[in-house]
Amino acid sequence: MLLQPAPVSFEHLPDGLGIGVAAPRLSWTLPVSTETQTGYEIELGRDGRAERTGHIEGAAQNLVPWPGRPLTSRERVTVRVRVWTGAGAPSGWSEPRAVEAGLLRAQDWQAVPVGAAWEENHDEDRRPARVRKDFTLSRPVTRARLYVSAHGLYEAEINGARVGDDALSPGWTVYRERLRYYTYDVTGHLVQGANTVGAWLGDGWYRGHIGFDGGTRNIYGTDQSLLAQLEITHDDGTTTLVATDATWSAAPGPILFSGLYEGETFDARLDDPHWATPAGRTGADWSPVAVGERAPGTLVAPQGPAVRATQEVTPVTVTRRGPGRHLLDFGQNLVGRLRLTLDAPEGTTVTLRHAEMLEDGELAVRPLRDAHATDTYIAAGRGPRTWQPRFTLHGFRYAEITGWPEGELPQGAVTALVHHTDMRRTGWFECSDPLVNRLHENVVWSMRGNFVDIPTDCPQRDERLGWTGDLQVFAPTAAFLYDCVGMLDSWLTDVAVEQLPDGTVPWYVPVIPGGPIWTPVQPGAAWGDVAPLTPWVLYERSGDLELLRRHYPTGRAWVDLVERLAGDDRLWDSGFQLGDWLDPAAPPEDPAAGRTDRYLVATGYFARSARHLARSAEALGDTDSTRHYGKLADEVAQAFRDRYVLPSGRMTSDAPTAYALALVFDLLTPEQRRHAGDRLATLVLDDDARIATGFVGTPLICDALTDTGHLDIAYRLLTQTECPSWLYTVTQGATTIWERWDSLRPDGTLNPGGMTSFNHYALGAVADWLHRVVGGIAPAAPGYRALTFRPRPGGGITWAETRHETPYGTAALSWELDANGMTARVTVPPGCTGNAELPGCAAVVLGPGEHTLSTVALHRSTV
Repeated sequence: MLLQPAPVSFEHLPDGLGIGVAAPRLSWTLPVSTETQTGYEIELGRDGRAERTGHIEGAAQNLVPWPGRPLTSRERVTVRVRVWTGAGAPSGWSEPRAVEAGLLRAQDWQAVPVGAAWEENHDEDRRPARVRKDFTLSRPVTRARLYVSAHGLYEAEINGARVGDDALSPGWTVYRERLRYYTYDVTGHLVQGANTVGAWLGDGWYRGHIGFDGGTRNIYGTDQSLLAQLEITHDDGTTTLVATDATWSAAPGPILFSGLYEGETFDARLDDPHWATPAGRTGADWSPVAVGERAPGTLVAPQGPAVRATQEVTPVTVTRRGPGRHLLDFGQNLVGRLRLTLDAPEGTTVTLRHAEMLEDGELAVRPLRDAHATDTYIAAGRGPRTWQPRFTLHGFRYAEITGWPEGELPQGAVTALVHHTDMRRTGWFECSDPLVNRLHENVVWSMRGNFVDIPTDCPQRDERLGWTGDLQVFAPTAAFLYDCVGMLDSWLTDVAVEQLPDGTVPWYVPVIPGGPIWTPVQPGAAWGDVAPLTPWVLYERSGDLELLRRHYPTGRAWVDLVERLAGDDRLWDSGFQLGDWLDPAAPPEDPAAGRTDRYLVATGYFARSARHLARSAEALGDTDSTRHYGKLADEVAQAFRDRYVLPSGRMTSDAPTAYALALVFDLLTPEQRRHAGDRLATLVLDDDARIATGFVGTPLICDALTDTGHLDIAYRLLTQTECPSWLYTVTQGATTIWERWDSLRPDGTLNPGGMTSFNHYALGAVADWLHRVVGGIAPAAPGYRALTFRPRPGGGITWAETRHETPYGTAALSWELDANGMTARVTVPPGCTGNAELPGCAAVVLGPGEHTLSTVALHRSTV
């Protein structure tokens, strides 16, 4: 008999509280075993009764349909499952896990947005407000839920205690269409008698300064408001509702200013720690709120986890630079904020500045452009105080503190709190080469720093936007490293919202007003192709067919647009294009001026997206669209060959990206593939295996070399340490992926370009190749129901270990080389099959469980 399954999960969420779907799908995993599930039974505990499905034949365990009547708003149900692996007895029941619906109907909302009434200046820096409400409960509380959102950002408190541990909530969506709300269990916060609920407010993305080239304010509105609904159930079954309305009060808070780019200023002298308690000040500072408007139908529950502080990092060095001035090195480029603990005289002003790099021994702030990244704390002089900013984040490795009380900085006085969307880690890789390991760790840290509610380009300067092209190339890597499906599902929903009626996908989502290049929004290859390509990646990695179905219309509208733009000759050779963005040969002032024809890139992506759209249509059972887009992909591939491949076999752009794109996108005939692979290898060697590709070519080049018999050259690219290369950045001390190959030049100076980020994940998309080729694990069916285990060693690497938490459980491969060959240990998740192919050996089909293979034994078995 199997051990009991793991507790069920719901959709792609970390827990079931406040779920926004009435019939959430269920998933569970089984312990590592040689057994395969043949049936299951689900039990729903609702209204004091147990509803069981009875035995259901089948191996389904990922995103299984809800088995009972749909949830109603606020309804709470416990769920558990047991399974069969044959004709015998079932396993034990999984531990029960609760799912609780949020507010599923617009009419469930009674709350309205409330904020400070005195705010009249919508253009200058504005002091954030706090809002509060006193109320009395006449009976004991048995259950209480707080449903919260805001125009701007919020942190809620009840009776002086923080509600939740999330940050920058409600996150960034296209607010006019979708405003996320969060659900909190606040039963333990309330007491019989007097109570107070309140919230801190901040501008955030809603009305704060966002964007480059000067940016803009008030993108979504000019108010800063809380939208909150506290629903309380008492011991006798009666209920109390406390919702934001005109009876609430507002007052200026001790935060004098807060901006995502600029930082935060906090005056502790103005803070009353009891402000959100019945004993708090209710004098002249507090005045009636202004009441705003919000269509309740735009309020949506989360599809993924919230942003949180997930790690604490202490400085590795603290250098005193003079009276009250210290330079801190945290040893890791990270995204987050600093937490201070200090006891200082009243009026002492401590200033925190942040940067990713040093220049001439001081903070290198030029790459931050207009992001000042400065936090200021003014002490109250009332004893020790621990403080951190609430409504800002910074990208930094180094911090300068000025104004600290005289003397050394005490140990533990300053800690960096790492923030990002609190995704579950699902992928790991390690090998015998410490430089490659550091490269992989840099990819992980760059993903963490840029997956902050939406997938951003960089976390430190005046940008931090959801660039579609960056995510498109990085999605396979991201989906291996973390369970980011729910987060990206939400973001892709906003991609659909922002898509223009003609099918144009913006360069970044959510859209903001920007510089002249980006206004009006216009179609661009590789960036717009996020619409058909990324849903397929998420389907491939998660097995979520409904996700693919939801986003299929967005991808289809995009491909249809490009078909119109290309016309009958099927060549997309018009309009503005970014091409192979940040090709190292491109001048700093024109990052799009790479070696590869921009329209070659555009047409190649046209073929790629049409092909994937055909695959999506096939998975969805749309036969006519499968045929149409498959034929379109064939026509575009032929047009690509006719225009961009010369009779000699060379390409019109004799550049690595051109060949890599043509090979990986399968646009060439077999004979042309042979020529292209050989020519690509020659070009790489002619440049001494230094990188000669940008955002488009870099994710493709190692696969292009590998698939055409040049694995050794792919490894030479990987292990190159001269600039430009992946490991050059590592040898220069990088702890995240850089935007430019030479963001830090070999002479130690910073790249003078206006775009010089040291935390930009796009060029780290090579990690997907590390996972599949070096590590040897790849999906062979949606959701990893079938896997390929095919390690292809090289580059002097003698061992590697790779692990991924699939929807069905752990898949792992560790291999080691010795004088006799390779020994590999393979773990196939329950209910899955594996196809293992060691170097020089025929493939072996593996069932669930743990297996040890060796090339020596496999060779003997075929003799």
